[in-house]
Amino acid sequence: MAKPTSAPAETTPVADFEHSLDELEQLVARMEGGDMSLDESLSAFERGIGLYRHCQQALDQAELRVRLLLDPDAPQAAEPFTPET
Repeated sequence: MAKPTSAPAETTPVADFEHSLDELEQLVARMEGGDMSLDESLSAFERGIGLYRHCQQALDQAELRVRLLLDPDAPQAAEPFTPET
């Protein structure tokens, strides 16, 4: 039996990170191909910088979350992990 479709769910931070990283890798591959005009290359570079910053921010947030969970000196500061569905 097929599941009824509902409104599109928001992507999880992990899925969003992976999508951004995949797009960045594809963008780099296109740029390395050398077939882009200068204008296309500049636009791609701008997009790549934005994707890089987004990925770095997601990694920083994940690292902070892990540190909060593992900090033995302040366990009350640890936040419970609740996966998004």
